[in-house]
Amino acid sequence: SAHELGIIHRDLKPANIKVTQNDDVKVLDFGLAKALDTVAGGSGAALNSPTLTNRATEIGMILGTAAYMAPEQARGKAVDRRADVWAFGVVCVEMLTGQRLFKGEDVSDTMAAVLRQPIDLGTLPPATPRAVRTLLERCLERDPRQRLRDIGEARVTLERVIAGPATDEAADRATA
Repeated sequence: SAHELGIIHRDLKPANIKVTQNDDVKVLDFGLAKALDTVAGGSGAALNSPTLTNRATEIGMILGTAAYMAPEQARGKAVDRRADVWAFGVVCVEMLTGQRLFKGEDVSDTMAAVLRQPIDLGTLPPATPRAVRTLLERCLERDPRQRLRDIGEARVTLERVIAGPATDEAADRATA
């Protein structure tokens, strides 16, 4: 919904995702959000608690939570909705495996892992549908030009997987 309104969250992480009593998923804390047509930037000094500076909208400044930042965000480059797609992929892998995807002793180690650590989807449970694996691969492309462009496509893929036993071929078409 936020992307459809032209808003990038820039700090999607488990702490900012809640499920209501009606089983609706809500994304919270849009404190680092920005309109899609503004420049990226900011300053994040802590692993889980970003710290803003008075220059929080300048390119070259880093803003967000290290373990969930897209590579371009970790490099202080301009971001678009694909940064949130990356974070969605990280959160999904962590939900499925019960382990952090990117970790380090400190923020710089965690950011280095985001930028360079091989992404091993072999840690996903064996029963993970192929369509979900393919979706996560697309979400976690380090090159944003290769990444899934729209989170709505992820929703469509997941709805098809949840709806029932679609063939792998049909599910694969949903992520293409």
